Amino acid sequence: MALAATCSRSGLFSKRKTFDSMSKTCLLFSSNHTNVTLADRWKPPSNTWWRKGTKKYPRTDHVSWEERLADVVTPLWRLSYDEQLELKQKHQERILSQLCGHLSGAFQSQPSSPVLNNLSFPVLPILPSPVRDGYRNKSMFSVNRGIDGNPKTVGLYVGTGREGKIVCVNADHLLNMPEKHKLVARCYQDFIRLSSLEPCLLFHTGGHWREVTVRTNTEGHTMAVVYFHPQTLTPEEVAVHKAELLDYFTCGPGSVCQLDSLYFQESTMTRCTHEESPYQLLYGQPHMYEEVLGFKFRISADAFFQVNQAAAEVLYGTVRHLCAPSTEEGGGRTKVGGTLLDVCCGTGVIGITVSSRVDRVIGIELIEQAVDDARYNAAVNNVLNCEFMSGKAEVVLPGFISQLSYTSRGLTAVVNPARAGLHHRVVQALRNQTSIRRLVYVSCKPDGEAMRNFIELCCEPDQQKKLIGEAFSPSLAVPVDMFPHTPHCELVLLFER
Repeated sequence: MALAATCSRSGLFSKRKTFDSMSKTCLLFSSNHTNVTLADRWKPPSNTWWRKGTKKYPRTDHVSWEERLADVVTPLWRLSYDEQLELKQKHQERILSQLCGHLSGAFQSQPSSPVLNNLSFPVLPILPSPVRDGYRNKSMFSVNRGIDGNPKTVGLYVGTGREGKIVCVNADHLLNMPEKHKLVARCYQDFIRLSSLEPCLLFHTGGHWREVTVRTNTEGHTMAVVYFHPQTLTPEEVAVHKAELLDYFTCGPGSVCQLDSLYFQESTMTRCTHEESPYQLLYGQPHMYEEVLGFKFRISADAFFQVNQAAAEVLYGTVRHLCAPSTEEGGGRTKVGGTLLDVCCGTGVIGITVSSRVDRVIGIELIEQAVDDARYNAAVNNVLNCEFMSGKAEVVLPGFISQLSYTSRGLTAVVNPARAGLHHRVVQALRNQTSIRRLVYVSCKPDGEAMRNFIELCCEPDQQKKLIGEAFSPSLAVPVDMFPHTPHCELVLLFER
């Protein structure tokens, strides 16, 4: 069923009612205790913010499995894009109003009352994604029982393991997924159905074939990564099935996918890094390449890269301007100078795109392969003022940041952590390094643990928490829509002192 067509004619839901009810989000932050610090009082909210106060979609027999999956993966697909942006803008303003309420003490004096429209700094209009459909450059497809009960079904889940009602539904109809990803998923499903091996649905029950990840770039190159549980198979037996997989995608029916890279990872863990269990290149090129703001970037099998390349250019352009707001003079840009500290730097995209405006870039990243990519990316772009270090930020940064105290021409920090936010020791190090006058925080979930980071960066000095440096103040926020048809977006927040 084509959801694009259904969207225009579906009588199941009213767009306007859905949008209005979504905007009546419940208060995410409340407490009856006034004798604790702001950071202690705050607890992360539910991840279903957009459903709060909303009439749930009816689950009747006439709602197809495809629609149910779309409601899970792309919950806003029934809304127009303008309505999606309006919803996201209001939600980001609500989150930031709550931050302002915490910092002003309003939540201490009236902990049960919402603080809305209380913004003490500007929030710019959300920047839209240049691409709205088929924008994902990375998709992971699971293997489990399908609607017909076939355990060798490749798609995405509807239901929960807690209820014992997981159904794997093909993703051919999802608006955010490109056709190439859907094609690889269909071919992988055909392959495992031909295979003599069973799928690995639960590790303790046996089986071997697991997820497949598909990555593409703007040039149309495609990488597939197949995950495999060896169970009790010998290396020689595993080699036989790797050969079958390779033959299927290079010479057999799967050759229609025209893969540029085929990787294989065998592991007894749910997720593991390249260092824990190497990605084995069965065919093609070891890396993919993507261009952002005129720079070329190498992407490894497990490296992080924003899933929407077109919107990533909008995001990184915004981050670059906030990190180093150079001005036009005499037909060219003036160099801001100073040092940029890039925490959670990934493959070095932010540091490299800002590098021409500063004297030095220092990046810190946990994943070693991403650090290798970052170093390669700096070299291939002839960027000579970037250096990248591997390790946990909470281990590397506290000992290293003291060396930056006497950085000439200023020190700016940019952080782009995962949804879990920054470790408390990282926040301490940034807060206590007084030479950092400007900090740019990029968050994909500002109403999660990132909110605790915001509060600890901006609260009054707290000896008990070892937050002794001068407080930051939020001065500007810019939402960027990276994920059309979903309730998520990126928030770029500028802190200054």
